[in-house]
Amino acid sequence: MVVCGDDGLAHRLAAELRGVYGEQVTLVVPASERSVRPPVVVRARAASALLDRVVTAAAGLTGNGGGGGNSGTAPAAEPPGGVRLMEAAEPNEAALAEAGVERAHALALVYDDDETNIRAALTARRLNPRLRLVLRLYNRRLGQHIEELLDQAAALASGEGAGGSAEGSGFDASTTVLSDADTAAPALAATALTGTSKVLQTGGLLLRAVERPPSGAGTSADPGLATLALLSPTDSAGPGGDQGPTLLPDAAAVRDGGGRATVVLEQVSYAGPSLPDGRGVMPWFASLFSRRLRWSLAGMVGCVLALAVALWLVTGIHPLRAFYLTLLDLFAIDDPAIGESVGRQILQLLSGLAGLLLLPVLLAAVLEALGTFRTASSLRKPPRGLGGHVVLLGLGKIGTRVLTRLRELNIPVVCVESDPEARGLATARRLRVPVVLGDVTQEGVLEAAKIHRAHALLAVTSADTTNLEAVLYARAVRPDLRVVLRLYDDDFATAVYRTLRAAHPRASTRSRSVSHLAAPAFAGAMMGRQILGAFPVERRVLLFAAVDVGGHPQLEGRTVGEAFRAGSWRVLAREESGDSPGLAWDLPDTYVLQASDRVVLAATRRGLAELLGRRGRAGT
Repeated sequence: MVVCGDDGLAHRLAAELRGVYGEQVTLVVPASERSVRPPVVVRARAASALLDRVVTAAAGLTGNGGGGGNSGTAPAAEPPGGVRLMEAAEPNEAALAEAGVERAHALALVYDDDETNIRAALTARRLNPRLRLVLRLYNRRLGQHIEELLDQAAALASGEGAGGSAEGSGFDASTTVLSDADTAAPALAATALTGTSKVLQTGGLLLRAVERPPSGAGTSADPGLATLALLSPTDSAGPGGDQGPTLLPDAAAVRDGGGRATVVLEQVSYAGPSLPDGRGVMPWFASLFSRRLRWSLAGMVGCVLALAVALWLVTGIHPLRAFYLTLLDLFAIDDPAIGESVGRQILQLLSGLAGLLLLPVLLAAVLEALGTFRTASSLRKPPRGLGGHVVLLGLGKIGTRVLTRLRELNIPVVCVESDPEARGLATARRLRVPVVLGDVTQEGVLEAAKIHRAHALLAVTSADTTNLEAVLYARAVRPDLRVVLRLYDDDFATAVYRTLRAAHPRASTRSRSVSHLAAPAFAGAMMGRQILGAFPVERRVLLFAAVDVGGHPQLEGRTVGEAFRAGSWRVLAREESGDSPGLAWDLPDTYVLQASDRVVLAATRRGLAELLGRRGRAGT
């Protein structure tokens, strides 16, 4: 694997490929990056050092990979951890050739400049038509056209003979264009909702792996969507465990492992109150008039009804006639009640007085309705009594994606934005999301967003200091508030996280960098389009992939129960087509997998390599 970039995403991606997938990685960075960025890889290597030793021991190779595919570089350029570091001012043809692109399986171009990534992708496709490409582009529409162009170039090159060996090796020459904003948004939304960023997005759903404590004797815990693993009997952090985790156990193993904690797959969902959608008569009426005016109108209606009932009781006339006469008195249309009874005269005076009071109320209603219609396209204000919502700070590139994802999960959101021309305001207006315009660092802005009744605070502005100041102020208002803040620098994010957790041990605090959240999605794309994500289970890793059943004898024509291989792979869901596409998670064990089916499965690295007919870099 070759990774080229000029910021933290490149280093995170290299660490993810090496630590999670056990791949050999060549990292290409500008010359000035060498003295600044390598500690990120070293820190990631420290977290996965034991995993690397397990992988290399099973493969019978050293940590450096024996030099296969890297024969054209000096050994001194490869630091410990299996990540070879190379310096290049720009990803030109000479730099890509030196990085071994002609022999690589995948190349990730994650520079901060779209033009640099596109130019390098065109060069790499010419050097190696079978190369899998992953590009980071901010322009999504341009990214779609570039993806089609590079895929077409790869298909034409494969038709000339290069595709035969590509098929035989099991690697596809696909092109995937990603945006770090799109890939980080689901994790940020899940962090605000559940406190974890280890999520999997598939079929329009957000899934997470949840660790559950051991169940009592004779009882079994809720398996969720699927039981992914049985954890070690001892503390996973302890070195003396005699038994490691059991990945993808069968029903008998789950039943016999009642004394072991389990890892199950759950859907990330929201069960709290939701914002009104503005549909129906009452929501429309509530949005048309303010709360004070609605109460005034309700009081006047009650007064009119009371006067009509009193007139009916005093005079004994028909109730409808009594109501009619009350309205005439109210609007000063009827003749004076001269010669009538005292009760009728008193009621007429009260009706006239109510009419005088009704006039300014009606005038206020007309003016407010006109103002509401005039500002129908303006931003909504947070409704009174709102609670259990998420306060989202910043409607830039990241904030807009997070807002869209939160609303897809039906989570009520109140946004805070200081720029009246921000790109996300149009999205908030379209989704009918309340927005508070103002500087979050000024007093009263977070209060206007109902921060004291919020479920969580998501600070994703582009300024680290603004995010930190907002979180500190919110914690002063609500010490137990769940906060998630976006910080660019990983070291700064770690320091802020530890300090906030020490100061507020009972509150949930998460500090995330976009590169940290986006790296797993980029790494999965480098492994192939079928890879959806990965979850760590102690010192091992579970992969999730979308696979076409056709062409896989282990799946085609077999039932779900027969296709399940404990410890290797397990079919979780089947993609449904038609009018309502989605994922069917309740597949019975007797369902027969057809060649036209596409399934989502969980697998170990070795199991997925065997299922896809690939020979891993270390052999099987």
